[in-house]
Amino acid sequence: MSTQTLTAALPALQPEDPGARLLLFGIRQMGAHGLHDACVGHAFVTAFGKGFQRPLVLLRALMAEMSAAAAGPIQIAPWCCPRITGAELALLDAMARVRLNPASATMLFADLLGIRDASSVAATAQALAYAFADMALPLEVA
Repeated sequence: MSTQTLTAALPALQPEDPGARLLLFGIRQMGAHGLHDACVGHAFVTAFGKGFQRPLVLLRALMAEMSAAAAGPIQIAPWCCPRITGAELALLDAMARVRLNPASATMLFADLLGIRDASSVAATAQALAYAFADMALPLEVA
């Protein structure tokens, strides 16, 4: 695979922000292995301690909602890949914006999912972003 092809398929490096990296890991694992993947549960217990359930359940809800609402597949890379897909980049950007600028994030979610109205997905994403922030891992704007 040429460098140009790799850069087109995986346009950015994983974020440095620990909250965004944990979220990306959860999205990749659940996307590949299902909503009840044990590795995601373990990662959330390790990161959040006894308060792990709220962000974990909200991530499961977000993944289920996005899967049901999406007009087509959303490209994700394997969990170990140091680079991220364009769809992952858009999702992380929307998640970083959703607390402070929900209207902008809703438009990003609609574009990512290929649908007109992504307000229900954005509401779940906002709850997830607040859960991360409440547990001291706010999702930072890249």
